[in-house]
Amino acid sequence: MQWFAQFFSRRRRYDDISVSIQEHMENRIEELMDDGISRKQAEQEARREFGNVALIEQRSREVWQWPALESIVADLKFTFRRLRKSPGFTATVLLTLAIGIGANTAIFSVLNSILLKPLPYPRSEQLVSLWLNAPGAGGLANFSNGLQLSSSMYLTFSQHNRTFETMGIWTPGTASVTGVAKPEEVRTEIVSDGVLETLKVPPVAGRWLSEVDQDPHGRKSVVLSYGYWQRRFGGDRNVIGRPIQVDAQTREVVGVMPRGFRLVDRDFDLLIPLALDRTNQKLAGFGFYGIARLKPGIAIAQADADIARLIPVWMDSWSNGPGTNPHFYETWRITPSLRSLKQQIIGGVGSMLWVVMATVGLVMLIACTNVANLLLVRAESRHQELSIRAALGAGRMRIARELMIESISLGLLGGVLAIVVAFVGLRLLVATGPADLPRLSELSLDARSLGLTLALSILSGLFFGSIPAMRYARTQTSAMMGGGNRTASAGRARQHSRNVLVIAQVAMALVLLISALLMIRTFAALHRVEPGFADPQHLQTMHIWIPDLLVSDPQVVTHVQNNIADKIAAIPGVTSVGFAGSVPMENIDPNWDQIRVEGKNYEGGEPPLRLFNFVSPAYFNAMGTRFVAGHDFTWADIYDLRPKVIVSENFARESWGSASSAIGKRLRQFSNTPWQEVIGVVEDVRVHGVDEKAPAIVYWPAMINDPYTPKLTIDAPRFVTFAIRSNRAGTESFLNQVQQAVWSVNASLPLASVNTMQEIYSHSLARTSFTLVMLALAGAMALALSLVGIYGVISYAVSQRTREIGIRLALGAQKNLLRWMFVRSALVLTGVGIAVGLGAAAALMQLMKTLLFGISPLDPLTFFAVPVVLATAAAIASYLPARRAAGVDPVEALKAQ
Repeated sequence: MQWFAQFFSRRRRYDDISVSIQEHMENRIEELMDDGISRKQAEQEARREFGNVALIEQRSREVWQWPALESIVADLKFTFRRLRKSPGFTATVLLTLAIGIGANTAIFSVLNSILLKPLPYPRSEQLVSLWLNAPGAGGLANFSNGLQLSSSMYLTFSQHNRTFETMGIWTPGTASVTGVAKPEEVRTEIVSDGVLETLKVPPVAGRWLSEVDQDPHGRKSVVLSYGYWQRRFGGDRNVIGRPIQVDAQTREVVGVMPRGFRLVDRDFDLLIPLALDRTNQKLAGFGFYGIARLKPGIAIAQADADIARLIPVWMDSWSNGPGTNPHFYETWRITPSLRSLKQQIIGGVGSMLWVVMATVGLVMLIACTNVANLLLVRAESRHQELSIRAALGAGRMRIARELMIESISLGLLGGVLAIVVAFVGLRLLVATGPADLPRLSELSLDARSLGLTLALSILSGLFFGSIPAMRYARTQTSAMMGGGNRTASAGRARQHSRNVLVIAQVAMALVLLISALLMIRTFAALHRVEPGFADPQHLQTMHIWIPDLLVSDPQVVTHVQNNIADKIAAIPGVTSVGFAGSVPMENIDPNWDQIRVEGKNYEGGEPPLRLFNFVSPAYFNAMGTRFVAGHDFTWADIYDLRPKVIVSENFARESWGSASSAIGKRLRQFSNTPWQEVIGVVEDVRVHGVDEKAPAIVYWPAMINDPYTPKLTIDAPRFVTFAIRSNRAGTESFLNQVQQAVWSVNASLPLASVNTMQEIYSHSLARTSFTLVMLALAGAMALALSLVGIYGVISYAVSQRTREIGIRLALGAQKNLLRWMFVRSALVLTGVGIAVGLGAAAALMQLMKTLLFGISPLDPLTFFAVPVVLATAAAIASYLPARRAAGVDPVEALKAQ
């Protein structure tokens, strides 16, 4: 650091050298005057003896100088002085760079947080998500991730595996908490032993759930999330050991998880022990998520082979009850499909984010080419100054260095502003980004993001600065000082570099505009899809959970739900009310099983898996789901347990050829259940979102004979979603009345997930909407920057050809032909850029296939419309300076030259 201090104190040292030399001269003068000569003669003699004072000072100063560094500092001072004198130019460049670099930094921060950062668990690279493939169970095509685990699989795999340190399963749910404040439905995760041990995140208070808590006959315990602990207990550490009522059952709080902890990608309020009874498990029940931690040095392929070895052991160890074949699942051809936990969380988000990053990167390139054009014009305006400096001995490298210092300085200043742009952009993304974007709350500007900002600032400065530097550093002095600027040919030569940059801008803008338009058309195609329900903004939904400790009799559960529906129906403005196990697009894990159609033979002897749902009378009317054939359930059908069923239109077509043919036909779930008569067929419903095919669905009545018990017993879904049709949906007064209606039936029942169907529908499109907005913004910025580039090139051409224009007008040239000359020049550049861009877009759009819906990546309309729009915009952008050229006064133009 000493040399650094010396550098900044060199001015004082220089002054000290001058003072020392002067003192030495004065001493010698006084000595000579003491010998009797005059002061004038003494000064002359002293100077003659001392020699060249200025040269000695300079040589003395050189001891303390770093010529290269001081030269750069001088260039920087000169650069900032020049930028200060051109505020318009400086502001334009900095704003362009701030937007370009800031957008890239913000999107990279999203990529970094979601795709590149490790998961917030110790040694997260060892974590795997447990899934299975079952190609023989045909209906699993409805489930993109594959087959989940059953509880018996967990018991077998955890006991006999050789590749996992720890392993666990869990399933999401909801629970009613009472006795703390007003009744509240909370999000729960029901976890087995091994889940928290696998994630290895210690609690901030208390302890984990232990093996003792997993005893179904032992004490009941619960662990709180940090958010629920703060919200309901104010962060009180004395909550440990406190009892709370969960689904009318007393549970002891034994721990609190830390802030930000999520169970893989799920937020929760309570962790509840799964507490499996190991003596009473079946093969079936494939409804559990699985997670494991690999032993050190074990690869996923080895773990796959280990689990494949245990699948026959699982079938040999358990059954589905007396008289069932435990090796039935051999027909499903079950194989393990383990994947890294990070891959599971990210899912298909990665490809979408990389596409967005690529498009924003193109905007950065366009911004750099625009700035390069501005610097070319700026350097052109300085050609006389640069030529004089060259004539005085400035070398090519010296001129190039000065131009590069200016561009890199602009890049770094733009980078500083870009950090502000990126920060604001990230806050907007967190506030408005799609909720299904994983790890959204973790977005931040970290060291990696700031490093990217610095790299982009320097690289962009090098990129857009190298073009004018190379051009003007190698130009001969005679050419720079000559009168070549007065000729059209020389003007065209100087335009060449700028023309190439404009062509590049147009090509990149075309690619982005085609991407944006394809996404817009995708969005429009999604909105044209019939989702299977109507008028979602006037459809209110809410969850109600009735625990068995609150109401034990299933028939009473259905009566309570019926009474709630009746109370809500009496609210002014309500036209229809119904309930079901779930409504479309709720992102609730679906129910599925084999459904056998009477008289139908199946390949392999077993029917495929089908989705099913439980519905009440009037549910379809409330949802606005049309009946294609037949009619709805009645409450008499429900309470009398009449064997009736409703199916979706595609199920009817697959099974009987048409909807009308399905009426009166029969199906059932298991051989010990009675046949159910099809009484209605409803339109297909897009359960998983409008971008996915509508699955075939069977709709059971809200109360049925339970097919899963050896002796038929009555079963009713305790967790249901109410659908309420009203033009008051979503208003505070309406929701208050709904809540009072529910509490008038049972004051212990909380309401949860209160949303309009429009909110659920919009949420299902959030990821597509996010991509659309990002591409549309990128396309708009690209179009604007390209038009600015075209305008700038034509404007500069007009300014450089003023004399030529004046001569043409003096010789009788028509103004409209002059205008057309400049517009034609812009259209030629645009045409070349469009040709290049179309080829690039055709190749790049293949990468966007997974983001498109209902439209081809090479959609002819898009590939025709975008070039027409771009060419039209270019013609308009070039017309303004062309009109100015045609208005030139020939006399004034010739005088000016």
